[in-house]
Amino acid sequence: MEKGIDWELDFFMQELFQMREVDVREYSPLALAYLGDAVFDLVVRSLVLNKGNKPVQKLHKETSAVVQASSQSKMMRAMQDKLTEEEHQVYKRGRNSKTVSPAKNQSVTDYRRATGFEALIGYLYLKREYQRMLELVKIGIDSLDEDVQRD
Repeated sequence: MEKGIDWELDFFMQELFQMREVDVREYSPLALAYLGDAVFDLVVRSLVLNKGNKPVQKLHKETSAVVQASSQSKMMRAMQDKLTEEEHQVYKRGRNSKTVSPAKNQSVTDYRRATGFEALIGYLYLKREYQRMLELVKIGIDSLDEDVQRD
């Protein structure tokens, strides 16, 4: 089997930082969402930057439009019927977790759905299911692009 960059990243992170193997099921949904938020942000920043060099303010504005709870909520609605049973359970655990309070200017529904989305991203990342994670992100981002084209 060919070892790709994802294998190399895993190997070097584990070796250099002496990271232990973990059972992803041990993490709370909010811990998964914490990691998923960062992973999703990195993916979106990479996509935005790939469109071309711009002032940082413009890069931030484009990124923020996608990573905000209302956009993540729309993305989750678009991908929900594509989830496996396991993925749906992780999403529901994240969505139903008791969070402190929604972010300003976001509805409670959007915030909860976004937390479920982030938990799912964190879960897939920790399971090293990068391709699946990115497939779901693409479905979501494509759905946002369709909304923009309709407006």
